[in-house]
Amino acid sequence: MSQFKLPLKAINPKREEMVSLPIEALVDTGSELTWLPADVLQSVGITPRREKLFQTATGQRLKRPIGYAILSTDDFETTDEVVFAEPGDMTLLGVRTLEGFGAMVDPISHRLVASTTIVA
Repeated sequence: MSQFKLPLKAINPKREEMVSLPIEALVDTGSELTWLPADVLQSVGITPRREKLFQTATGQRLKRPIGYAILSTDDFETTDEVVFAEPGDMTLLGVRTLEGFGAMVDPISHRLVASTTIVA
């Protein structure tokens, strides 16, 4: 699959007037959660709620704080857990956020497209 980035905004769910500037995030269907720089999240008052252990593709183990944010790009928006990325970490739009958006990745046109929600 080809790689592409989208402008992603983080919105404080307790004070929705606090919105980050758009930050380019790599669309990564291999990442469960979305990773945004900690300073971007903190700048809009989003705070860590707990820590989670992650394993990278190279097998490295990382512990990072996570919190809650409203995430928005183009015509898509959802509330999700977000990782407080440290310097050197990638900025990623993860698969849970994509699912929350109700979107699929179109790798040809490098964009998100609305998908149908399946009801069990």
